[in-house]
Amino acid sequence: MILEQPAGGKIYYLLGADRKLYVSLVKGTLGGHKGSKIYGRLDCKGAKRHLANGTYQKSRVFFADEAAALSAGYRACKQCMKGA
Repeated sequence: MILEQPAGGKIYYLLGADRKLYVSLVKGTLGGHKGSKIYGRLDCKGAKRHLANGTYQKSRVFFADEAAALSAGYRACKQCMKGA
């Protein structure tokens, strides 16, 4: 699928419930880690710490919503998604 990039806009790649990458014009609302199968908010302190260390970027995935993350087999982060 080829999407024309909107003027001044971005194209995002989101992981779907089927674990395939999808092109989106809308930024994902949740981030995850492929290795640990954990997802959380984009402002999660734990994820930010790993990103700052440079150990997280290659395994980072994004989800449109919580339902997609759960369907892809990810679990909620215990630090930033308490009660999810």
